[in-house]
Amino acid sequence: MRMSRRSLLVAGTAAAALTPLPAEASEYTGHRLRTGFERLAGAGYAQLGGGRVGMVTNPTGVTRDVRHIVDVMHADDRVNLVAVFGPEHGFRGTAQAGGSEGRYDDPATGLPVYDTYLKSGQALADIFTASGVDTVVFDIQDAGARFYTYIWTLYDCMEAAQLAGKRFVVLDRPNPVTGRAAQGPVLHKEFATFVGRQPIAQAHGMTVAELARLFNGEFLTAPVELDTVQMSGWKRGEFYDAWGLPWVPPSPNMPTPDTALVYSGTCLFEGTNLSEGRGTTRPFELLGAEGVDGSWAAAAGELALPGVHFREAYFAPTFSKFQGRTIGGVQIHVHDRAAFEPVRTGIALLVTAKKVWSGFAWRSDNWIDKLTGSTLVRTMIDAGAHTDEVVAAWQDELEAFRKVRKHYLIYK
Repeated sequence: MRMSRRSLLVAGTAAAALTPLPAEASEYTGHRLRTGFERLAGAGYAQLGGGRVGMVTNPTGVTRDVRHIVDVMHADDRVNLVAVFGPEHGFRGTAQAGGSEGRYDDPATGLPVYDTYLKSGQALADIFTASGVDTVVFDIQDAGARFYTYIWTLYDCMEAAQLAGKRFVVLDRPNPVTGRAAQGPVLHKEFATFVGRQPIAQAHGMTVAELARLFNGEFLTAPVELDTVQMSGWKRGEFYDAWGLPWVPPSPNMPTPDTALVYSGTCLFEGTNLSEGRGTTRPFELLGAEGVDGSWAAAAGELALPGVHFREAYFAPTFSKFQGRTIGGVQIHVHDRAAFEPVRTGIALLVTAKKVWSGFAWRSDNWIDKLTGSTLVRTMIDAGAHTDEVVAAWQDELEAFRKVRKHYLIYK
């Protein structure tokens, strides 16, 4: 990936959009870290310019005392909120994976709620036009992985806002697994789906505002009129519990920050016939299948991967793969978050699972290729490659992405 002249111009424009807000005097002052919404509200919503606003958000769009920002904004005469746009799982979060809430009027506010899930391009632009908004505002907590669909809702909404001639504002929130570095393979464009629209790393190490700047500068056919309300007080090396913010599950199977920590690696098991822990209280930390025993945990433990231990575990998922059946596998225990490498760990677990369990198989639709972004991981593991060999194979493309990524970072 190389920065084009247009990309450099757009990056400069995006940087210029990070303008200081008016002096803040509100309930949101007094905290070292303030989210984009806290800074926006603290400045009296001046950055919205008094226009008709539509919010793209979900249950994670909350204040420190867990009031939803839509409820807060609807009750405030300083902002003209006229519509809400719900992503996968819905605005209020009532739908499971692969579902949404559809079009309805929100009972709490009376606002019209439009469904954006699996909508893009002109179809989504038409929804923005029909809603009557002037400005589309995005505020959703991300989990830090390329295949977490909310960042592609962000991308699709930016593209649609450009087509509809709408202004786009991103309210930033921290990356829960830090913004230290990008890790993992980079998506190849021919494998683009809703779990990866554009060539970014599997663990991108960026905030949503930084991603918005990247999307605008590198991937959108024409840039949208973009403004970002950045956080104050966030440092790239901080994990979630440093912020003093409440954790609201961004989706039903992301119950804790511990889940987000491992997700960019262990979500790869969605592409296999093993359970990725859906239907348990520790999704993506528990992995297993019928016929797996303690040899898997032992084999993974022998690799001495940094920051993590593996425990032999048995569990019975209440839904999804192996529903109601007791299966064997591993539980991942991260003991050193700073040293832990989630993508390398995920690859190591795939390699050792295939080695110790004769029943191992990829999903018949090769979904693993969509998750990893190419055929590389699947074909190398099938050929008997070791973990370090697989990881080494994507380093050139990862380094190219890192060079582009650095132009769009906001925080130190």
